[in-house]
Amino acid sequence: MRFLILLVLSAGLARAEGERAGEFDYYVMALSWSPTWCALEGDRRGSPQCEDEADFGWVLHGLWPQYERGWPSYCPTNARNPSRSDTAREADLFGSSGSAWHQWNKHGRCTGLTADQYYKLSREAYGRVTRPALLRKLQDPIRLPAQVVEQAFLEENPQLDADQITITCKAGRIQEARICLTRALEPRKCGRDVQRECSLSDALLDPIR
Repeated sequence: MRFLILLVLSAGLARAEGERAGEFDYYVMALSWSPTWCALEGDRRGSPQCEDEADFGWVLHGLWPQYERGWPSYCPTNARNPSRSDTAREADLFGSSGSAWHQWNKHGRCTGLTADQYYKLSREAYGRVTRPALLRKLQDPIRLPAQVVEQAFLEENPQLDADQITITCKAGRIQEARICLTRALEPRKCGRDVQRECSLSDALLDPIR
């Protein structure tokens, strides 16, 4: 029973909902490898992100407010929700208008910013990180250690240290690069709950379509 109580309490610490907007410690910028998301989810949904002409590589999954342990979500805010035209303008960054809306609704509200400010900050954060160009040149699927992807990011971004970026995997595939940033968008060490490195030595990486 004691173990069950501790488990429930720790789960509550991992994620909160409805916390006060603007109260958080740092950001996690999650960059999603679009071919992986499309293979696992997007194709089934018929997402425009996965159309052949979309040509997406690393898209911005989100800019997430983070506590030193855990994260807020769905925070109450008086900020106006973005319109369809607002989110459509962010499709090139988030992969689709729907993804741009979802990131505002779940995470952007917790920044304490307006939707316009959140999207502007997200675009600025994305622009500060160089995505490895080599990965865009793949012609065929390959299997590789996840550490190779991390090293590619570190080589392209000398301002980053290894404890400021995490590569995640899902279903045996390279999923995301997650980079930890201060509220001023400077690189910083990731919290322990973000440091969940993929340990696969043969993770699948599909090429851009």
